[in-house]
Amino acid sequence: MKLILRSDRKGLGKRGDIVEVSDGYARNFLLPKGHAITASDGAVAQATAMRRARDLRDASDREAAQLVARELVSRTFTIKVKAGAEGRLFGSVTAADVAAAVEAEAKIAIDRKKLHVDHVKTTGTYQATARLHADVEFPVTFEVVAK
Repeated sequence: MKLILRSDRKGLGKRGDIVEVSDGYARNFLLPKGHAITASDGAVAQATAMRRARDLRDASDREAAQLVARELVSRTFTIKVKAGAEGRLFGSVTAADVAAAVEAEAKIAIDRKKLHVDHVKTTGTYQATARLHADVEFPVTFEVVAK
């Protein structure tokens, strides 16, 4: 059965794509949940408009992510935490801590879920990986210092 996706479906396609799926999958899941509509002639024209809007939104999101990347990649952010005498932390530094430091120092809000921070248990300089868009991934450098 030919369908037009109304939302992104992992492993199947993105919003506005025309896909061929089994009749049971279409009748029992995609159509009742509102994830797809049947591909009639009028709906195909609507799917073209959905794809065009998706491509424009994707391009603007990529531009915004690249602008943020240019701003943040050259900076080093400071995170003050409680630490022992030898530099070992009481706890650890998480992605939420890095996101809060970026927002406090650069006034740019980054979702903590878009950051990947390795296990940080001592003071020093580290890098987190930020992935704001599928095509834009960049390092965020931060320094962990004792209070």
